[in-house]
Amino acid sequence: MSGLMLRSTAFNDHDLMPDRMSRSGDNSSPPLEWSAAPGGTAELVLLCEDADAGEEPFLHWLVTGIDPEVSEVGEGLVPAHGTEWTNGFGSTGWAGPQPPIGDEPHRYFFHVYAVREPLDLPDRPGVTDVRRAIGRKELASGTLVGMFAR
Repeated sequence: MSGLMLRSTAFNDHDLMPDRMSRSGDNSSPPLEWSAAPGGTAELVLLCEDADAGEEPFLHWLVTGIDPEVSEVGEGLVPAHGTEWTNGFGSTGWAGPQPPIGDEPHRYFFHVYAVREPLDLPDRPGVTDVRRAIGRKELASGTLVGMFAR
């Protein structure tokens, strides 16, 4: 398996995310860029999870069906040809950070996956469902971590 570079012009890896990306700010998804998908990629999958939300990571954003030729998404936008899913708050699309006030900064893991075939997901998947569906279909992936606290 190979790696994909994933980065944002809004924050660096393991740095604080701007407040405008939080639920109490503009709730704007970050701009993201990634390297080219390897040959054989059927689609790209974008996943954002809060790893510090409790026992089960909290789903902040899931986009599937992204065209393998796409290599970026602008701030507040959906990747071209992508399908947004229901997030952990029960709405469709991006759900910005909203950790409890006073918590240490939470880690928001942005993952991009190149998969060899489309994912088979339940109607309202959680992070574990997505990881299970990706399984052996993964050709490459990349991760970027943003931090946020209130």
